[in-house]
Amino acid sequence: MTVQAERLSFVLPRERDAAAPPEARGLARDEVRLLVADSELTHARFRELPGHLRPGDLVVVNNSATMSSAVDATRDGEPVVLHFSTWLDDGRWVVEVRTTQRTPYPAEGLVPGDVLRLPGATATLCAPWLPGARRLWIAEITADVPLLLAAHGHPITYSYVPQRWSASYYSTVFGRIPGSAEMPSAARPFTERLVLDLIAAGVALTPVTLHTGVSSPESGEPPSPERFAVPAATAGLVNATKAAGGRIVAVGTTVTRALETAADSSGLVHAGDGWTDLVLGTDRQARVVDGLITGWHAPGASHLDLLVAVAGERTVAAAYDVAVDTGYLWHEFGDSALLFSAGKQLS
Repeated sequence: MTVQAERLSFVLPRERDAAAPPEARGLARDEVRLLVADSELTHARFRELPGHLRPGDLVVVNNSATMSSAVDATRDGEPVVLHFSTWLDDGRWVVEVRTTQRTPYPAEGLVPGDVLRLPGATATLCAPWLPGARRLWIAEITADVPLLLAAHGHPITYSYVPQRWSASYYSTVFGRIPGSAEMPSAARPFTERLVLDLIAAGVALTPVTLHTGVSSPESGEPPSPERFAVPAATAGLVNATKAAGGRIVAVGTTVTRALETAADSSGLVHAGDGWTDLVLGTDRQARVVDGLITGWHAPGASHLDLLVAVAGERTVAAAYDVAVDTGYLWHEFGDSALLFSAGKQLS
């Protein structure tokens, strides 16, 4: 199969959807497959990651922890699922309404003033959040949302994962600050032992925070605005690593978005926090990130543009072509890739 360059269009067979965590397939988290794209394409296991990095490289991770952001609800007596995406500064929340089949609720069926009934609370839709779109809504919630999610929430899942798995399967070893609606899944294969192996190999790690919103795997929409924070210590380590000739390896599109948001036009990273609406792609190439650890994204996903912004279209297309042909598994419970920028690959 040949992956087309037009947003890497390809046909993904249903059997390539990872429908359950690797633990259910008899694998440890760090035993998933890893395709490394440097000067050539190499098949490995994720636990072999230290052998594909250099002493002096810096791995940047996302310390946002996943919330149980899906809550069963009703709309005019009809069962639905409400996804809590992110909180706004005025106390309201951005939400998405989905059917019990985990598909988007028909946009024409939602209007301002709609009331969804939750366990012990209500959510009133106020207005669409983003101009020209009706998937995400601003809502007023008559409850303390973190308490509501702790008591009645479950992890967000989509139709390719038929079974509900407990929140522990949606955690990462780096998650410390609750706030992500969906798991920053590129970090899922990391284990404490692997972190120690990286440190022993002379590879440093440092955190940023980016709280992921809810995605739309069906429509391929660009990423919505998300909350982020790049600490001063992390900005200093990134700049020092670059100056010393080391590479910046981002764990996931979330980390890439946060770092590139905090970078100036010369690629110097500054401490900062707030909202990011940055969309990376051919018109905005990566200035900071030299390599990207990532899962495999669905055909047409906007995340593919971000991969191209880091590694280049040729590298990404070649990696996806091989992954499709050799049985790699997709989505948050699937396999992984390590993609290096074409100009900064391993020698």
